[in-house]
Amino acid sequence: MSRENVSRRSFLGAAAAGPALGAAALADPGRAAAQAIGVKRADLPDLTIKQVKVYVLKAEANPPRNTGAPGGGGRGGAGAGGGRGGRGGGERTGEKFASIVTNSGIEGNYLLEDRYFHPNWSNLGWLEYARGALNGKSVLELPFLTSQWRPSQRRYGQLSYAAAIDNCCWDILGKAVGLPVYRILGAYRNRVRAYASSQHLPTVEAFVADVKHAMSDGFTAYKIHPPGGGAGGHDYKLDMEVIKAVRKTAGDDMPLLYDPVGALTRDEAMKVGRLLDELHYVSFEDALPTKDIDGLVELASALDVPIVMGEFMPSLYDYVPYILRGALDEVRFIVDNLGGISSGMKVARMAECFNMMCQPHNWGTTLDHAVHFHCELAMPNNIWFEMTQPMGITDRPYFKDKLRIDKDGYVPAPTKPGLGYEFDRGVFDNLTLRVES
Repeated sequence: MSRENVSRRSFLGAAAAGPALGAAALADPGRAAAQAIGVKRADLPDLTIKQVKVYVLKAEANPPRNTGAPGGGGRGGAGAGGGRGGRGGGERTGEKFASIVTNSGIEGNYLLEDRYFHPNWSNLGWLEYARGALNGKSVLELPFLTSQWRPSQRRYGQLSYAAAIDNCCWDILGKAVGLPVYRILGAYRNRVRAYASSQHLPTVEAFVADVKHAMSDGFTAYKIHPPGGGAGGHDYKLDMEVIKAVRKTAGDDMPLLYDPVGALTRDEAMKVGRLLDELHYVSFEDALPTKDIDGLVELASALDVPIVMGEFMPSLYDYVPYILRGALDEVRFIVDNLGGISSGMKVARMAECFNMMCQPHNWGTTLDHAVHFHCELAMPNNIWFEMTQPMGITDRPYFKDKLRIDKDGYVPAPTKPGLGYEFDRGVFDNLTLRVES
């Protein structure tokens, strides 16, 4: 791939082709699921919700948590039962999974965890909320169950509870018709090109070794999360040394991305951005804190490297002024912050309408990857799958399926129904500490 093929302008222009597929799926997911297999909506199984519960896993179910995860927000997470400390603060627990079960016995699952900083973010109380909101309702009512068209949510952002509900319901719909979710959303592709997404490594030498490792694994692109982890004491001059060393190691033609997680000042971001332009980087993500819209407008106007923003936005309604003012070139989202797959796809469609690329967040464990992957497979205006580096570091023993790149550096689409990554129930049940219902 030549430098010209990965310039800002070619990236931004690539989204123009193709209609917005699957728009009907967001308005009526049940009808879209039925049409995908050639039956009527009324022919679907009984998708009335009869039970909501939470699986609380034993602490040993999780590998040791990697403290270098991007953003410094932690991933291994809290959940309905109170997180790593469990009930009463003394019990150590592992990850927790939301479960929604229908009258027909179909179960949808999603991870409950603490995530990035968010004004409404807490999964404490998810079970109580979901029981009250869902029992007796139908998964076919999904647009109503997680709609943000309420004044409080338009002002303050979506409740975190909605994401797990939405993602579980999509999992159920896919299982009800025997299809992976992206096929219901409107399949656009069957694989997505991956970049290796680094930890916040401490030295230039560590990044050189890491990008070599990524290339030896077959990755064809790489993203830097620089030293500092987005917390205090960030040294932008060290970032610049890392940026230069990674380009030298990767060669001239490898697409490279950079994400300081909003740690730079305006002056620092401009200096770093000019270096990214010089070295033909293809993405400058979270260059400034999300709220600094004026600074982002200045950067986007001055630099050629695409300014990528949206990871820390708590509502799909927050994107509009950034797009209209030219404060970003590519749109980014985390479905958990916005209310699930449904809201993520709305952001992707909105970006498409403005002829903009959309680059979903993907960091995390199997289901974190999966929900964003289904969006990516269903949207024309995306190129990348963000793969945790080293690949496999977030694997869990209770999943039968693993996310890996193929020989060309792409992640193949899942073929199993729903979210597409199946629990090994024997291992999962053995690692379950309790079930809350």
